[in-house]
Amino acid sequence: MDLIHLAGPDGDRCIVRVTGRFQPGVLTGHDILHADVLASASFVDARLDLYLFQHDLESWEQQLSNLGPSQTASIGGERGLSLDIHMHEDGWLSIQVSDPDRLTTVLGTRPQAGRLDR
Repeated sequence: MDLIHLAGPDGDRCIVRVTGRFQPGVLTGHDILHADVLASASFVDARLDLYLFQHDLESWEQQLSNLGPSQTASIGGERGLSLDIHMHEDGWLSIQVSDPDRLTTVLGTRPQAGRLDR
């Protein structure tokens, strides 16, 4: 399931895709989910791991629902990879993917009109 799928007209994209439970057998509501962060541009093509708790998803949903010009929504960071989406005044999005062990990159995209669903 894709939590985020941002793609620009030039082919740059960032996708956060939940691929399943990281620790099967843990009680419902206490799950740790495994997700892939796919970042692709002319200068990078990466697949990175992200682990999410329920409170991460709730915080992410709240931040994205309030995302407006000059604001940033963030997920992760405490346990490795972090993803920050910053909305600029002109509608462009800066997407920073930081994995302290592997890579830090920034992608830019301008979602098509009506394509930034919250």
